[in-house]
Amino acid sequence: MGSFVKELWMFLRVRKKFWLLPILVMMAIFGGLVVLTKGSAVAPFIYTIF
Repeated sequence: MGSFVKELWMFLRVRKKFWLLPILVMMAIFGGLVVLTKGSAVAPFIYTIF
């Protein structure tokens, strides 16, 4: 996993694609939210936000 993050960072830095970083961070946060709330009692409250 660490090598993937390092390679992604090098890609963003070399290609000057820093505008992609906020998009990737938000996707990771929402993905983590989905994984953490799957099958929990908090899931209905998270789904009402969206």
